[in-house]
Amino acid sequence: MTITRFAPSPTGHLHIGNLRAALFNYCIARQAGGTFILRIDDTDPDRSEEAYVAAIKEDLTWLGLTWDRVERQSDRLDRYAAAKARLIEMGRLYECFDTPDELELKRRKQMNMGRPPVYDRSGIDLTEDQKQAYRDAGRTGHWRFKLDHERIEWTDGILGEVSIDAASVSDPVLIRGDGQVLYTLASVVDDTEMGITDVVRGSDHVTNTATQIQMIRALGGTVPNFAHHSLLTGPQGEALSKRLGTLALRDLRARGIAAMAVNSLMARLGSADPVELRESIDEVVAGFDLSRFGSAPTKFDSDDLVPLTHRWLAARPFLEVEARVRALGVPDDLAEVFWEVVRENIATLDDMADWWRLFRDGAKPKVAEEDADFVATALGLLGDPPYTSETWADWTAAVKAATGRKGKSLFMPLRRAVTGMDRGPEMADVMRLMQVKPRA
Repeated sequence: MTITRFAPSPTGHLHIGNLRAALFNYCIARQAGGTFILRIDDTDPDRSEEAYVAAIKEDLTWLGLTWDRVERQSDRLDRYAAAKARLIEMGRLYECFDTPDELELKRRKQMNMGRPPVYDRSGIDLTEDQKQAYRDAGRTGHWRFKLDHERIEWTDGILGEVSIDAASVSDPVLIRGDGQVLYTLASVVDDTEMGITDVVRGSDHVTNTATQIQMIRALGGTVPNFAHHSLLTGPQGEALSKRLGTLALRDLRARGIAAMAVNSLMARLGSADPVELRESIDEVVAGFDLSRFGSAPTKFDSDDLVPLTHRWLAARPFLEVEARVRALGVPDDLAEVFWEVVRENIATLDDMADWWRLFRDGAKPKVAEEDADFVATALGLLGDPPYTSETWADWTAAVKAATGRKGKSLFMPLRRAVTGMDRGPEMADVMRLMQVKPRA
């Protein structure tokens, strides 16, 4: 059975970058009729918060990414301890006492000598007396995995054939001096024991994957099918990491961006296939093809979500947005009419507020100087609300008879006077929703 996982850390809100891993792994599992696990990476008690766990679930639910079960890494500390003991017994895990300053000094010396800044494995040669002396001096030991210095190779689902010389990589730290189990160990143990078959994640994890492959094999596990998607950049190719704080999924949701706009874009962005707006997450899954994705950095512009959302909203029935419409204060008898009128004229759900404000309070008139007398005469021929769907036709007929104007010179100044805009919904519908008489 295909088993995938999404393993977010509950130290912040999900952003558009996190979503690619979640969506890709979800699609792979659902296409195969397999299992999708939500695995909360909460081994850091100081930074992990339950509020973020709830927020992660809320964001995934909004997107329609349902999980088959939830795992908490904080519940599996005994499994990591067991793995630690096994690796020590195998001679693959060793204790080190280097301080950050000492490691930085070593790194600089190696770089000055033109060598890669790889850990020198000085911890392996420490005697028990030396280790105890460090402990007596107040140092706490951290634990590194001893890599076999050989080439680590795999066929990547996106990058193709990958080969990394383990001698060019520092032995990874698996357990910190304070005892905290780090991502590399927890992920390997979980992937092995949960039978994870496929792992899709960002290309910044390629080196991690190399070291994890050795660890999986050392623990007797089966290496999953790995694939590394490209990293997102801004629309000009700039690093997106500096903007991720403004691209949280909850912020996009608050702006009124449609979940299916997000899913549709992210399921194709960076692939050889065009972006197609999908009606459901099942359609996204059906049209997903991991082999179509490339390794080049992928430009992401949140503005691209706006036209997709517009198209999505234009096709939505009233029942799907009823709560948002009523929250604006639209009267019950006008709520459905309001939606039918504005849905073709909004980019996001947030835009509804501007339209209801216009209908409720009136607009700032947009009247050209040469039309001022004409508009004043016209408004004098318009009664007070409530108006009906016949009001616009009756009013413009009366104005035409009184002023002799017709065509564009008749209708456009009146539209501008009522809405303050040059275009928008049919004016018969606008007048039916107006709660106040337009002012000159």
